[in-house]
Amino acid sequence: MQKAYIVLDFQYVYNGVEQHISPVLLFGGGDVVLIDCGYPGSLGLLEMELARHGITPESITKLLLTHQDDDHVGAAAEIKGKYPAIQLLASCKEAPYISGELKNLRLQQAEELQEHLPDDQKSFGIQFCERLRRVKPIPLDGVVHAGDTFDWGGGCEVIDTPGHTPGHISVRALDNEFMITGDAAVLEGNALAIANPGFCLDRVRAQESLERLIQYPCRQYICYHGGVFRR
Repeated sequence: MQKAYIVLDFQYVYNGVEQHISPVLLFGGGDVVLIDCGYPGSLGLLEMELARHGITPESITKLLLTHQDDDHVGAAAEIKGKYPAIQLLASCKEAPYISGELKNLRLQQAEELQEHLPDDQKSFGIQFCERLRRVKPIPLDGVVHAGDTFDWGGGCEVIDTPGHTPGHISVRALDNEFMITGDAAVLEGNALAIANPGFCLDRVRAQESLERLIQYPCRQYICYHGGVFRR
């Protein structure tokens, strides 16, 4: 019997530091849906992870992007380029930033912060800005809205979780088996927390979104950073 969902593991090493992120595959309703896709250049990682689980890339029907950050959307253009049948989806608020119609908000934030960085951090700031500029804009095939429900993962709904970015979304199983948090929550120690609070575009709304997620009686919170929190 096919699983309702699979948590993938992408491993990166930056400046000698190992980092893991967790895209998710949802199955159901004739779809195989990938939630987020990693940094630019991650297509090979995706193909290897899919092979490890016995899944062909051609079987993926949709790529749902939780928000515009480069570690979530960076590989979308190369994935679409090689597998053009995959439909790209995001929230209506995030769509213009992902497509390039509007300038990426994280890049805007990084450029503004660059002016105020101390001299010993300016080099890192420049590298970070250049990293964000390398993300290729990609038109979307459709948008989703808070409250939309799908057959994926045994039945799920889109949750509006703004704060980290204005149109950030998360995905909850209707039976509360899982919550895919994106960057609305990270696992730190054995608790859920705001992801990179200093970089949240609206920290107050990010805290409200985190509290909203925690109120659901979900058995597993699949965090993009930090792993899986189980109740």
